[in-house]
Amino acid sequence: MEEVRLQKFLANSGVASRRKCEELILEGKVSVNGKVVNELGTKINPSVDKVEFCGKLIHSSEKKVYILLNKPIGYVTTAKDQFDRDSVLDLVKVKERIVPVGRLDMYTSGALILTNDGDFVYKVTHPKHEITKTYTVTLRGIIEDDAVEKLRNGVEIEDYITRPAKVRILKTDIEKNISRLEITIHEGKNRQVRKMCEAVGSKVIALHRSKIGDIGVKDLKLGTWRYLRDFEVKNILWIVTDKIIETKEKWRRNKWVYLISFQKDGKMKK
Repeated sequence: MEEVRLQKFLANSGVASRRKCEELILEGKVSVNGKVVNELGTKINPSVDKVEFCGKLIHSSEKKVYILLNKPIGYVTTAKDQFDRDSVLDLVKVKERIVPVGRLDMYTSGALILTNDGDFVYKVTHPKHEITKTYTVTLRGIIEDDAVEKLRNGVEIEDYITRPAKVRILKTDIEKNISRLEITIHEGKNRQVRKMCEAVGSKVIALHRSKIGDIGVKDLKLGTWRYLRDFEVKNILWIVTDKIIETKEKWRRNKWVYLISFQKDGKMKK
């Protein structure tokens, strides 16, 4: 078997995402053949080398599994929680060592993918790959049209402005004093939808992620899960690959624009 980078081996074995595995290595929690490794770039031979994480032997995970969970409220999306709260891993009992792809906060329900495929986790969660997430949002009060338009165009939350989002009003109930929206975003900032709504003066009282890309949980009861079908996994990876190609093509076009500008003026234009 050929050598692979240590963080890739750990991620593919379901320890954590590749970026998180890099952190674990730097923290000195990983050893190879009994020796602690705390530098990135180390390569190992999975068929020969003995890799341990926090003293536990890690086996190469060959079979990749992809699971869709309809997460209930009250569960955290971490493998280990310092406050010993219920984890989504308590709901999905499989022999493979799986990790959540991205996260949903404890008080948000809905679509969550779990897998033992570290490359899949890295590709899907990377911000530049822009996998859409669709949410059903229940707000206190009757939302105004200008607030909806602000959400569509982008609002300032903390130190950045959100990218344009798809927003439509599903329902308003004057008697109950609530509004229900469907919001589709490309980003994955921490508690982003809640913060977006707060930025236009609306308080979220319920939040549910209905879809990741085109994969929804409409037919899954809360707290239940199913394996993703092959075409669903391939579709997500196709979207990611398409975004990578699009980014590379954009970079090539910009490079030629800069070169042409340089040849005309003798200096780069910014």
